[in-house]
Amino acid sequence: MKLKRRTINLILILVITGMMGLTGCKQTEEKSNSVASADIIVYGGTSAAISAAVEAKRSGKSVIVVSPDIHLGGLSSGGLGFTDTGDKSVIGGLAREFYHRVWQHYNTEEAWIWQKKEEYGNQGQGTPAMDGENRTMWIFEPHVAEKVFEDLVKEEQIRIDRDEWLDRENGVLIKDGDIVSITTLSGKTYSGKMFLDATYEGDLMASAGVNYHVGREGKEVYGEEWNGVQTGILHHKHWFQSDISPYIVPGDPSSGLLPKISEEDPGDRHSGDNKIQAYCFRLCMSNFPENRIPFPKPEDYVPLNYELLARSLESGRKDWFEKFDPVPNYKTDTNNHGPLSSDNIGMNYDYPEATYERRKEIIKEHENYQKGLLWFVANDPRVPQDIQSEMQKWGLAKDEFTDNGNWPHQIYVREARRMIGEFVMTENELLKKRATPKPIGMGSYTMDSHNVQRYVKPDGFVQNEGDIGVSTNGPYTISYGSLVPKKKECKNLLVPVCVSSSHIAFGSIRMEPVFMILGQSAAAAAVLAIDEETAVQEVDYDKLKNVLLSKGQIVE
Repeated sequence: MKLKRRTINLILILVITGMMGLTGCKQTEEKSNSVASADIIVYGGTSAAISAAVEAKRSGKSVIVVSPDIHLGGLSSGGLGFTDTGDKSVIGGLAREFYHRVWQHYNTEEAWIWQKKEEYGNQGQGTPAMDGENRTMWIFEPHVAEKVFEDLVKEEQIRIDRDEWLDRENGVLIKDGDIVSITTLSGKTYSGKMFLDATYEGDLMASAGVNYHVGREGKEVYGEEWNGVQTGILHHKHWFQSDISPYIVPGDPSSGLLPKISEEDPGDRHSGDNKIQAYCFRLCMSNFPENRIPFPKPEDYVPLNYELLARSLESGRKDWFEKFDPVPNYKTDTNNHGPLSSDNIGMNYDYPEATYERRKEIIKEHENYQKGLLWFVANDPRVPQDIQSEMQKWGLAKDEFTDNGNWPHQIYVREARRMIGEFVMTENELLKKRATPKPIGMGSYTMDSHNVQRYVKPDGFVQNEGDIGVSTNGPYTISYGSLVPKKKECKNLLVPVCVSSSHIAFGSIRMEPVFMILGQSAAAAAVLAIDEETAVQEVDYDKLKNVLLSKGQIVE
């Protein structure tokens, strides 16, 4: 009798748990092997993920965000506060709401802790409006962005399950071309009608068997001019403008190459390869003494890693501080700049498809490299005195990333997997050489790739390869087909981050405001697919367009 009662109780618990997930996704502490259900399951904690979840909830659907991340917002809250906007007029919908909320924050006196508001001025703000309803601010501190995302989640009562990592081997259940459920490494299972992969890596997409690409296509694959290896093409200032030896003993090949220089041939110009552009951390620094922490010396500091930097500085390089971009309260969004900087060139090739453990190793190696770089410039006697004296005024911002040693919690995954979906965005669409079918959002930033490899030229000197910046000559539209897989591969999945695009096109699409735009558009399409009981590939585009326009999206 006791056994029967326990069995009945267990059944009741499972039924109630499932009902809670369906009605409002308000389950609290869950144990392993639990099941939760919602109309839409969003995998990821990026800005696109939160944008998608908000759109789904405001459209009357239940939604659960299954986030590998503890902190929400991805790069937008992970240090990238000097936003790559392009033409701000084509950023609408929830993306513009995000930047409006940032403006609202900085329009209060309480926001200006270390710096006077009038001292920072109007920098980073959009077109003024008398009533303030349309004001935006595109430059911000990391914790401000995170608070905006958290506020949106709280206001919409969106369930977020954090630190939940997809079981990439056995965690995606598919039936008749539809994802039925996903299961995380903790044993939790999430069932839904529609699924969105809003991660930078595209793990759900890949585990669902959707086709994708890693690396650079040759320019002939999609009939492009700018794709592939960029040997000999020098667009920005991120290359060695002086002849510098790559060898441990200058001029002596027998002494071996310095660290992080490839001994392989870089490849023919415009040929394809399996390499990806460099990653780094976007650091939030401060030169305000009361809010500054000296740069820490990494545990495994290797001075030889920065020998090439020393030689570069000794050659007369003076651009070290050019990308210490100012954000409010005497802080920065510090990005890579010059021939050798924070980009850890060539050290991330296996990241997109690596195991979780291997990715942790890659991220840690990037962290140690970048910490060592800062320590070297601030302390090594070979650094020119004028640069070192200025560098010693800087440190990590004490009030940012306080649970992670003031270091960003998100590495800048500039590119990983890219889906090969129903439609592939290429430079031809971005340059308006061809019309874009079914537009659901817009981009405008330069087609931009950071360096991919560092190699030895035939003349025996070192050089970088991969950096490119090509203007799109104005805004362009992004196709709905780039968000969905081919129907034969999956019918209820949308991918708003690892979109279907060529490497060179992704160089522009990959900006954070665009990811927010695509997250919202993907969720709107998922809602229609549910209502129409159809595959995502068969969503009525005219209805989708009207929905997006009613939500403030700019689609053409």
